[in-house]
Amino acid sequence: MNGAGERDVFEYALLRVVPRVERGEYFNAGVVVYCRARSFVSARTHLDEVKLRALDPRADVTGVRAALQAVEGVCRGGEDAGQAARDDAGRRFRWLIAPRSTVVQPGPVHTGLTADPEAEVERLLDVLVR
Repeated sequence: MNGAGERDVFEYALLRVVPRVERGEYFNAGVVVYCRARSFVSARTHLDEVKLRALDPRADVTGVRAALQAVEGVCRGGEDAGQAARDDAGRRFRWLIAPRSTVVQPGPVHTGLTADPEAEVERLLDVLVR
């Protein structure tokens, strides 16, 4: 474990909700953070139903919410992770950030330095999603 004040490299990707893939319109609804040095992966989500309905009045809110919760489950590991339950934090992160054409999509990966990856998840959610 690192000493007090030491910072480690972390990676993160925003989770985007793309209600109508053919239109390409999206908004941020979560963040996934991975820190290899600490074997840490976590996701936090926040679905703004008003934005979702503005982009697609007929959107499946329940389905989008379930997809976002599934990402959080994969990060937690264990039974919530489904087939990824036995994978390490890095493999789960890489699987979650793989490009896909679904309603919930990962954005590009960015990097930074942090002394507290858990706090970083909350900070990024506040700054980039809420």
